[in-house]
Amino acid sequence: MGDHPGRLGKRAVYCSHDSGRAPGRKNWHYSTVKTLMDRMVDKGLLTTERFRNLILYRSAITRVQAQKGEIMRAVKRAFNGALTPMMQFMLDEHKLSQKQLAELESLIRKKRSRSSGRKKR
Repeated sequence: MGDHPGRLGKRAVYCSHDSGRAPGRKNWHYSTVKTLMDRMVDKGLLTTERFRNLILYRSAITRVQAQKGEIMRAVKRAFNGALTPMMQFMLDEHKLSQKQLAELESLIRKKRSRSSGRKKR
């Protein structure tokens, strides 16, 4: 969504999806793409603009907003919304270098200092 700064019509999205299809992906029909995009408009993810006989679509949210929404939905679905089990799973399942661990520890320290700074006020 956030990668395309301009507007796209359904046909452009449909053709883009069809030509770049990965093996094993569904072969969606044009009407399926239209339905999906209309639902995204209803949810506030896309906006539309009429241009002659076309309906042009534009992302209504930023890439960061889309990523945040997807992560939060995944955490809710897979971990019942609990962040600690999700972090434990990620730490157990991924080999992290000492540098990556230090970066994570630094993020936690910064978060703690910001949180404790707010409480003191």
